[in-house]
Amino acid sequence: MHIISVLVNNYPGVLSRVVGLFSRRGYNIESLAVGTTEKEDISRITLTVEGDDYTVTQVIRQLNKLIDVLKVQNIGARDNVSRELLLVKVGYDSNTRDDIMHIVDTFRAKVIDISMDSLIIEITGDSEKINAFINLISKFEVKELVRTGLVALERGNKSLKEYEGEL
Repeated sequence: MHIISVLVNNYPGVLSRVVGLFSRRGYNIESLAVGTTEKEDISRITLTVEGDDYTVTQVIRQLNKLIDVLKVQNIGARDNVSRELLLVKVGYDSNTRDDIMHIVDTFRAKVIDISMDSLIIEITGDSEKINAFINLISKFEVKELVRTGLVALERGNKSLKEYEGEL
């Protein structure tokens, strides 16, 4: 799994061109997260893709050729911190509430909404933690589930905008 971080100008259509590059080459994007950076005119796109090193290197070279792409880095190849967010709505009754809350506490998740018969739970963490939580909570009545794509930053002092021409 490769984590590709892309800094782009925050203009309409840029995301479409980036994603189009992957689809034209037949590469599947496992996850995708996009948001503005510390500069509101620049966005960061974080993509996770499967593939060998050669293929990912080729994709990165093609991304660098796109207009409005400022920097591209395979940060999965570097020491990084990555997280996902999961929101899940779970139905409960008096028999299952304590079991669900035990799982929530164990995973340091949070109940962010509660009604008479359902809870919305929020959890952040790496993909393994999110998958383990989903595996346990799926034994109950999962009404809805949504998870973000992976977001990641390289550890240390260097930032993506400081890389010049590296692959």
